[in-house]
Amino acid sequence: MLKLFATSIAIVLADQVSKRIITETMRLREAVEVTSFFDIIYVHNTGAAFSFLANAGGWQRYFLATVSLVVSLALPFYIKKNQHNKPLAYGLTLIFGGAVGNLIDRLSQGYVVDFVSLHLDGIFYWPAFNVADSAITVGAAFIIYDALKKKGQAD
Repeated sequence: MLKLFATSIAIVLADQVSKRIITETMRLREAVEVTSFFDIIYVHNTGAAFSFLANAGGWQRYFLATVSLVVSLALPFYIKKNQHNKPLAYGLTLIFGGAVGNLIDRLSQGYVVDFVSLHLDGIFYWPAFNVADSAITVGAAFIIYDALKKKGQAD
C-alpha cells in the first residue's frame, strides 16, 4: 500500500517540478522544437482535458477544482479497497497522482500549466499536456485493461 501512495507522491512531485522548470525558463506560448514531432510549449489550460471548457467564461475553474478535489479525496479509499487487484490499483494510483498535480495548479493559479506538444508533420497537433495528464491517461488505460481482463474471464 505504501508503494502505491509513494508512486502518487512521485507523480505529483515530477509534475510540479516539471511545471516549475517550464514557468521559470520559458515565456508564455514560447515553443522549443525538440524533434520533428515533439515540442515543448508553455501554455495555460483553464479547461479540462484537451482544453475542454477552456473558453467557458470562468465558472469552469471552480467546477473542475471541485471535481478534482472530490476525486482526490475518494481515490485513496478505492486504492486501499482494491490494492490486491494490481492493474486496478496501479490505474487508480496514477489517476490520483495526476488529479492532485493538476488540482494544485487549479487552486493556486486558476489554470493548469501544459507543456508537451506532439504533432504530425506540423499539420495535426495533439493538445498540449503535462506529467499529470500523462499519469491520468496511463491510469485510465490500466483500468480499461483490468475491465477487459475481467470481461474475458467472465466469457
